[in-house]
Amino acid sequence: MWRLGPGWRVCGSAVLGGGIGPRDWILNAQVPGGYPRLDPDRHLAEIAAAEHLTGPGAGLMTAADVTAYTVAAEAGVTATATCGLGVRGWAAAPAEGTEEPPSPGTINIVVTFPVPLSDAALVNAVATATEAKVQALLDAGLDCSGTPTDAVCIAAPSPGPAPAEPFAGPRSLWGARLARAVHAAVLEGALRQS
Repeated sequence: MWRLGPGWRVCGSAVLGGGIGPRDWILNAQVPGGYPRLDPDRHLAEIAAAEHLTGPGAGLMTAADVTAYTVAAEAGVTATATCGLGVRGWAAAPAEGTEEPPSPGTINIVVTFPVPLSDAALVNAVATATEAKVQALLDAGLDCSGTPTDAVCIAAPSPGPAPAEPFAGPRSLWGARLARAVHAAVLEGALRQS
């Protein structure tokens, strides 16, 4: 759980609070394998309320052990990953019907920045984090790009009077830091599972 407080924006693919917007908290909730509910956003809101989280937030879910997270930091950028790699594959898998649909597995990544990012940089940061995740999986010797239900959340302070960072691609200053932090966190988590 990340209690960000006011003055933060999050961009991500979270089940609850996905997209770009102000968020006061991020929650990575552990659920049982074969999760049966069809209302994960409502379930996450219930979990958040039980944890006394108020205001807008983002919620992710995983069947992976959330206490076995890995963390890596680089110059103020911190990446936290939970790596559930029981079911993995390639994003461009064969069309449905050519093989049995996979069961869910999840790699959730939450990244916090010490500097504000523009909307474009927030979106670019999601792409950079995803690229670094895939690189880490390959470096761990896994033949996959991830799992069917991976999610990413990027948190950065809201822009103030000074302009927000315009870039977060892997060759920009902040994007390179992001890429190295995500790579290290996911690689450690993947190697623990190998």
